[in-house]
Amino acid sequence: MSLLLVLAAVIWGAAFVAQSEGTRYVGPFTFVAVRYFLSALVLLPLSLYTGRKSGPGPLTRDELKTAAAGGTVCGVFLALASLAQQAGIETTTAGKAGFITALYVVLVPVFGLVLGRRPTLRIWVCVGLGLLGLYLISVKAGFRIERGDALMILCAALFSCQILSVDHFTARLSHVILLADIQFWVTALISAAGMLIRETPDLAGIRAAAVPILYAGVMSGAVGYTLQILGQKYTDPAIASLIMSLESVFSALTGWLILHQTLSARELAGCAVLFLAVIAAQLPAAGRKGRGPAHFFKKGPL
Repeated sequence: MSLLLVLAAVIWGAAFVAQSEGTRYVGPFTFVAVRYFLSALVLLPLSLYTGRKSGPGPLTRDELKTAAAGGTVCGVFLALASLAQQAGIETTTAGKAGFITALYVVLVPVFGLVLGRRPTLRIWVCVGLGLLGLYLISVKAGFRIERGDALMILCAALFSCQILSVDHFTARLSHVILLADIQFWVTALISAAGMLIRETPDLAGIRAAAVPILYAGVMSGAVGYTLQILGQKYTDPAIASLIMSLESVFSALTGWLILHQTLSARELAGCAVLFLAVIAAQLPAAGRKGRGPAHFFKKGPL
């Protein structure tokens, strides 16, 4: 099952290339709206199937309410994160976007402080390494962070909120694919509203960006998420998250292979430091095998 997670990481890494190509034809609101409408449509039959069959059990009214509430909260964060990411990738490379986005793995335990969780000393060290990596990647002469990199940092922060929200609601649900599908619908609707307000939808542009949108919507959204669900079902969560963090590596590789994008020696060093922080943050504490973000935190109140 680890192979499924590797495949998901490859798909997600290549999605940064698709998103970069999509910026040539449509605005961020249009790209994200169409992308997640496709994800929601593709995942809809599977979410309905799991709700009717005996896999996770029949879908009860309480579960439907929880899925609706959770999908709405997660969808709001996913929409904001995806829009920041799509806008940021207009002015940065796919490789840098992938590595900076991966910072969410370090930010999740920091944001967990709001929920009364105490990050371990190792996590604080990883946060420091992550900031050093970001400095090398993004900060230019005179301590200036470029717009695209700043939006990617915002994206990582928003994805951290989305991950904590998913962790909160999946603990209360057996029909997690339904939660994912509702999340996609909410993301698509929020993005569509922004598209109508801030952009002028152009059917010709959408057709020109059809391949990047199809890849991002079907492969990265619907297929990637399903592979994650199936892979994590039979894989230790610490190992699973470690494998999925390879997304940042594949984003740099595909950006180099397909778009011929390169990174400077300083940026490569920053990527290496940030990736080290991501890997170290996901290694479980001794004797602790909690699921989701829980293994980032100490037990007990603040």
